[in-house]
Amino acid sequence: MKAIKFGTICLLLIPAVFFAQDLEITKKDSIVKSSWMVSLGINVVDDSGDEFGNLLDIRDGWNAVPFPSRISIGRYFQNGIGLEAIGSYNQYQEGKIVDNVVIAEDIDYFGIDFRLSYDLNQILGETGFFDPYVGIGAGYTDANNQGRGTYNAVVGFRTWFSDRWGVDFNSTGKWAMSTENASNHIQHAIGVVYQFDIEKGLSPKGEEKLALLQEMEAEQKRVQDSIAAKEKADEEARLLAERLEREKEAARLAEAERTRKEADKRRRESIENEIKALGNVYFALNSSYLTDKDKVLLDKLVEILGRYPELELEVSAHTDSRGTTKYNQWLSERRVKRTMDYLLAKRIDGNRLTSGAFGESRLVNECNDNTVCSESKHRLNRRSEFKVIALDTGDAAK
Repeated sequence: MKAIKFGTICLLLIPAVFFAQDLEITKKDSIVKSSWMVSLGINVVDDSGDEFGNLLDIRDGWNAVPFPSRISIGRYFQNGIGLEAIGSYNQYQEGKIVDNVVIAEDIDYFGIDFRLSYDLNQILGETGFFDPYVGIGAGYTDANNQGRGTYNAVVGFRTWFSDRWGVDFNSTGKWAMSTENASNHIQHAIGVVYQFDIEKGLSPKGEEKLALLQEMEAEQKRVQDSIAAKEKADEEARLLAERLEREKEAARLAEAERTRKEADKRRRESIENEIKALGNVYFALNSSYLTDKDKVLLDKLVEILGRYPELELEVSAHTDSRGTTKYNQWLSERRVKRTMDYLLAKRIDGNRLTSGAFGESRLVNECNDNTVCSESKHRLNRRSEFKVIALDTGDAAK
């Protein structure tokens, strides 16, 4: 009779133990309830005159500057409400469409805005790293040399890499309070987000887990109290041995993965250093032709590509600042084409090469239109560069 009771109790206890392990409270069950949040990023303004007509007219209607141009700070509360202050700078660029007109010069853009947002996870339920929100607000904007107050509406989301760090994507519609000589426009933004003064708590799912664990612990204790001390000790020893074995295997797998990643990293760094050691192709003034010296360099690059068939490169061409922007863009396109044509002629698969022509937009030194420089300094900007963009390291992991 005792043997029958013991077997029945064990059959009830073992599933409960493993179920409790599945319900263990983890870091994923802990969420940020309230915090301060600061972000730094860039903004893109679409003030082409038809704010909802050509949303993706990037080439003609979007304006941005190549440096951080948006900063914000806000306080976010447990009920999902957030209060935020935002400052932004931009520049309408010559040749872009603003208020349905192609502008003939660069025009500064300034904005300061305040908004009230609501975390949609309060409605949707906690979604982990994905944090969508909507909001309304008001502000003041100086755009196209016209100051105006604006009513704002925003939609966006944040994606979190940790409790403190994430990335914020949002788009804001700005409607002028007075329509006289002031147009409506859209402002897109992306920025790195940092949270501080964080107050954390359990998510709804975590609270459910905690309640279930507490109920199971009470029931488990009632069952275990009916088992003899020796039987309980044997059961705990078995569970401990299993847990230690799992932890040992997990540690082994983690170490193997770490070793593989380090080997992949060293291999990529070695290939990048080998390509970097080749240097760049440098062109004569107003020329896109390759010299014999350039061809020797490219032959060495072809040899590297032959040794690493999984290697993919970006080939980019540039000019110095002399000449017009349009001419320099055309010249850089000619330079990258000649460079690419040479590599393709050496039977390099075109799918392994990505090209880009950037004119005078990526100078490597101070030699812009407002600076007098020597010919040797200008020469450094007349170049084709090579950058590793992909390296399938699967072979290295085997």
